[in-house]
Amino acid sequence: MVNDRKMANVRIKRIYSPVENEDGCRIFVDRLWPRGISKTEARWDLWFREVAPSPELRKWFGHKPERFADFRQRYARELAEDPVRRDKIEQLRELAQQGTITLLYAAKDERHNHAAVLRDVVLQGFQPEEE
Repeated sequence: MVNDRKMANVRIKRIYSPVENEDGCRIFVDRLWPRGISKTEARWDLWFREVAPSPELRKWFGHKPERFADFRQRYARELAEDPVRRDKIEQLRELAQQGTITLLYAAKDERHNHAAVLRDVVLQGFQPEEE
């Protein structure tokens, strides 16, 4: 488990939402750039496309809330098993220890999306699967 007392705030936010001073370092965490917003308008600091769910997992999930619990486990497993993604998670933790970070995503559903899972992994570490 990660010692989250050393962590600053890790927020999640739609990339389409207005920029706020409280956002801190704004990190886009989708694989592809979203339609309808320019890279200048989004005011992002970093793009960690490597931490996005695999295309296969993203397509399977289809942003269906009833699949979210299973998606959460599958996505956490993807993050845990890939050394590149593990390195990116460590970078996110290091940034969070320095100050607030906001993970930006494009999905419409503000509760059932990969950024919510990613935030939990950054703050809590990789949780074992439930039996």
